Amino acid sequence: MKRILILSVLLVVFAASCKKDQGDPSTPRTVSYPTITLTGAQYYSIAVNGALPSIAATAYDSFYNEVCPVLLDLSTLDNTTAGLYAVTASAKNKYGMTSYQTVYVGVTNEPSTLDISGVYWRLATSTRVSNISKVATGMFLTDNVGGVDIVSQAGSVVSAVFVVTSDTTLDFGSQLTSAGTLTASSETLSLATPVTINYALNLSGFGTSVRTFVKQ
Repeated sequence: MKRILILSVLLVVFAASCKKDQGDPSTPRTVSYPTITLTGAQYYSIAVNGALPSIAATAYDSFYNEVCPVLLDLSTLDNTTAGLYAVTASAKNKYGMTSYQTVYVGVTNEPSTLDISGVYWRLATSTRVSNISKVATGMFLTDNVGGVDIVSQAGSVVSAVFVVTSDTTLDFGSQLTSAGTLTASSETLSLATPVTINYALNLSGFGTSVRTFVKQ
């Protein structure tokens, strides 16, 4: 009986010590996040009161060989009001590590023929250049939303998406950028030659004055 009792005590002590080692914060840990893959587009454009897009995505964590469920937050999407809406897709692995991917939905009645893409200068300066490209009907991507000097301020270059909501207005909505959450005001557009875009940014590290961009 003594041998059995001693053996049981030793097993308990061994198990407890193993558990303690697993929880040791000094033990190296591999941190892995799921990879989210959009099965559709990243940019959608719908008409006001139009049908919502069928946004879909999958997620997989290759380190843990785990398929992760994807959650879509559609709470910010309003198809009754023209504007830009950011839909967040998130996926969490079994250890709680979460990845995020953004899908942009533009609600606009602008025609598919509208195209204001091109090279824009801010302050009539060639180094304060923004390249604007069309990504969907009425939706455009700017690779330098602040219009900062790409030579002296290269670290402050930020990309952003906007949607043209009428012949005279545009909308950046609320979107997450490399510099934080971006919103804008005084968002106006002139389609006269040359096309001119104006807006003031609410973005950390950028001033609040209205920025003017003229198509070259």
